[in-house]
Amino acid sequence: MKTIVCVDREWGIGSANDLLYHIPEDMKFFREHTLGKVVVMGLATLKSFPNAAPLKNRINVLLCDDPSFESEGVIMCGSIESLLETLKSYDTDDVFVIGGASVYAQMLPYCDTAYVTKVDSEKPADKYFPNLDEMPDWECVDESEEREYEGVKFKFTEYKKQINQ
Repeated sequence: MKTIVCVDREWGIGSANDLLYHIPEDMKFFREHTLGKVVVMGLATLKSFPNAAPLKNRINVLLCDDPSFESEGVIMCGSIESLLETLKSYDTDDVFVIGGASVYAQMLPYCDTAYVTKVDSEKPADKYFPNLDEMPDWECVDESEEREYEGVKFKFTEYKKQINQ
């Protein structure tokens, strides 16, 4: 299972139910990696999409403990246990955890790869991704050249979970 996220210097990912950064190249990177795949998200992430509609051309799986919530085109899972059971139907290489913060934190132990767009800037954030640089079982294995959009510098990185031998 993989995860994909855009973070600032402090590993902030969002504020007031919105992303900290809207970088077209990062959005393209996200689309290219998740198109035709399974995306796992929480309710706030789903509601942040235009018209709170699931992402097109992907299998959308929602971790949501509100049994009254319904959304067409979304596979509902009321617990981590039911989510993990649902995901057994898919190739783990095709599953991407896409947010928000609590879903990232709950699902990170099940992930082996993290695609992290690192923005060399800071904005006030109220949601964070776990800092992989401080986790001994995660290692940055790839890093792009630095890029820039409207004065904001960023790079694409890939982390792999190190399996204890």
